[in-house]
Amino acid sequence: MELRQLNTFRTVAFTLNFSRAAEVLNYVPSNVTMQIKALEEELGVRLFDRLGKQLVLTSAGKRFLIKIQSVLEKLDEARSVVHDNKHLSGTLTISANEVLCAYRLPVVFRLFRSRHPGVRLIFRSVPNQQLKQTLFDGTADVVFMLDETIRSTGLTLEPLVEETFRFFAAPDHPLVKRTSLKLEDFHGEVFLTNEKGCTYRTMFDRGFEQEGIDSITYLEFQNAEAIKQCAIAGIGIAFLPEITTKAEVERGELVALPWQIPDLHVYTQMLWHKDKWLSPIIESFIEAAREVIAIEAEGRQETNCFVLE
Repeated sequence: MELRQLNTFRTVAFTLNFSRAAEVLNYVPSNVTMQIKALEEELGVRLFDRLGKQLVLTSAGKRFLIKIQSVLEKLDEARSVVHDNKHLSGTLTISANEVLCAYRLPVVFRLFRSRHPGVRLIFRSVPNQQLKQTLFDGTADVVFMLDETIRSTGLTLEPLVEETFRFFAAPDHPLVKRTSLKLEDFHGEVFLTNEKGCTYRTMFDRGFEQEGIDSITYLEFQNAEAIKQCAIAGIGIAFLPEITTKAEVERGELVALPWQIPDLHVYTQMLWHKDKWLSPIIESFIEAAREVIAIEAEGRQETNCFVLE
C-alpha cells in the first residue's frame, strides 16, 4: 500500500469524480483509476460503487476513509514542520450549502488562492442538514452553515455575520405598493420556498405557526436561483436571504416587502472538528474567511444592520 494511493483515494472520496480527482492531483484519469483498482485489490474490498453516473463510497470505503484521514493529517503535520508557511502546499476541503457557495465563499476562495496558489482547494456543495456530519466523517476540513445558533460538544463553531431574510416580489406585485403589511394581507398569496427539511423552510413554517397561521400555499424548490426566477416571473412571493437577491433588487427585478418574520436570527457560521489538528493551511483559510466576512460585517454596520461580533 503506497502513500500516493492513500492520497489519491482521499481525493476521489472528496470529489466523487475520477476526472476531477485527476485534475486536482495533476494525474491523467487512467492513473487515478489504476491506483484505486490496485488499492481495492490489495484490501480485497470495493471502495467505490457506481450508481448510474454517480460515484459513491461503499461502507468499507467510508470506514477506510476515516482511518486513513488521521494518518494523512499526521503526515501533513510533519510536513508543515519542515516547510516555510509562506509557501504552503497540500489539500484543503471545504463544504457549504449552495447559498453560501454562490454568495459568500467565492471571495474567500479568491483571497486564499492569491496567498497560497500551491494548495489544492476542493469544494463540496452539501445540503445544510448534512454539513456537520462531514466534519465527523472527516470528509471536510472546514464547513460553513447558514443557520440559527448551533450548539455541539464535538465541534468548534464561529458565528461570522447575521444574515437578513426577507420576502421578495416582482415590482408589479400588488403588495409592493403597500408601505406596511399585516399577516392577513398575505391571504391567498403563493409563497416560493425551499423544500421541507431545509433550515430556511423550517424557520418560515415556524414563524407563521407562531402567528396561528397553518394554511399556506407553497411552491417548493431545491435552490435559491429557481425561487428568484419564479418570483421575478410573478408566480409568487420569495422567502430568501438578502445576500441572494442584491443584484436583482439593484436592477429593479425584485422588491423587498415591508414585513419580516419576528425573532429570526440566522448566521453564517464557520465550523471545524474540535479535535482536528489545525494545519497551517487550515489556519490560513480560517483567517482569510474572517477577513472577508469582517469587511462585509463593516458594510452591514454602516447600513445599521446587526452583526454578530
